[in-house]
Parts: sequence; C-alpha cells; structure tokens
Amino acid sequence: MVAEHYPVGLQMDVSYPNFKVSLTLLSARQLTFEIKEGPLARTETVDIQVVPIGNSVFAVSWQERDGATVTNIQDFDRCQVLSFATLPSGQFMRMTGPLVVTRPPDRVTDDRPQRNKALVLDAMTSLFQRRDAASVERLYAPAYIQHNPGIPQGRDALKAFVANLSRDVHYEPGLMVAEGNFVAIHGRIRGWADVPQVVVDLFRIEGGKLAEHWDVLQNDVPATATIGGASMFDPDEGSRQA
Repeated sequence: MVAEHYPVGLQMDVSYPNFKVSLTLLSARQLTFEIKEGPLARTETVDIQVVPIGNSVFAVSWQERDGATVTNIQDFDRCQVLSFATLPSGQFMRMTGPLVVTRPPDRVTDDRPQRNKALVLDAMTSLFQRRDAASVERLYAPAYIQHNPGIPQGRDALKAFVANLSRDVHYEPGLMVAEGNFVAIHGRIRGWADVPQVVVDLFRIEGGKLAEHWDVLQNDVPATATIGGASMFDPDEGSRQA
C-alpha cells in the first residue's frame, strides 16, 4: 500500500478517554482536526506526513501551531487510532480510541475486500483440497466461532477435524462476494456427503484472520434434472468476481 491509498476526503470522529476529536483528511499532506470541548478545544489545519505501515494502516504525524507534536497510527481495518502527542508543556500523552467514519472518502481506497477474498480462498483450498491442518493456526483466529452444528467450536477442534478428513473430500471454489469484513464464497464439495453438495460459506474476518463462519449446503442436482435447466454450480463462475 502506498500513500496515494490514504482515504482522502474521509471525515471521522475519534473518541479518546478524555476527549473526542473530529478529523478531516484533506489530502495526503493536510488534515483538519477539531476538538469541540475541554481544555484542548480548538480547530486547526496542519501539514502532515503519511507513511503506510500495513494494510489500511497509516502513520500520520504533524506539528501544531503551539509546538505540540502528534503521531497517529490510523488503523482503518480495526477502526481505531493510536495517538502519541507531546504538548508544549512537555507532557507526553498516549491514547487509543475507536474511530467512527462520518463521511466516506472521495474515492474507494479500501483493499480489504480483495485481501479478504484471498484469505478465504486460501483457507478453503488449504483445508478442503490439501487437507493441511497446520494452516488452521495461520488462517483462523484463536477464538474462532463455528456455526455449522456438525463441526466443534474453536481453532484447535477445527485443526483436528481437518487432520481426520477423508481423502475423498475435495472442494471447488466458485464465485466470491466481499464487503467490509465479510466474504461469501459459492462452491462445490465432494466426499462430504453421499453426493456432491453445493455450499455457500460466509466468513467474518477480524485482524486479518477468519473469526466466524456460517454455511448452507444443498445436494448438487445436474442441470439436466432441473426445471430451469441451469446448473447449480459452474467451475468457471469464479472468474465473475464482485
């Protein structure tokens, strides 16, 4: 990620323990902050330096008119800001607060959907094509929540489940749709039941790992046996990504 992906035009409120500040990201070189209440209350436009340090994470630093210096770690994936400020008096402040977007950026710069789709595809093929139980720790959150009633809760239980999968299990990925921290993937799995099944898996992503899962399965029916004549799953549908 480069600085040009900084979400210019975005407005957000950040709630620190002792005060709230509104930030308007005017460009990759300037922002305006407004503190409405308290001893620090004021509005100012400052020159900033933006340094990308991760996926949707930026280090943003500036100096204010009174000499105060501020460095923010703006994490748009986790919706939080870590702020480190030195006031003119020499007082040093460390603060963390959630951010709430009050106006979206001028253009879409969020690459989470593509990253999240890649994560889900990696997980589905690692587990249900290669039966790689060791990949569970890399891809799934420690407190992983499972809504399929036939699979135990937790990452360790999932690892054991994958290690004991039949060699007949094979997954074919298809169309994926992603928005925010959610990804849905349409696919077909063989060897899970007596007949191939078409499945829609829905994942919630948190902190770059799979945190929660839902699924719906239906026995596959050949197109020739359906009323409308359309297949339930097309192996080439993955090329039509949303």
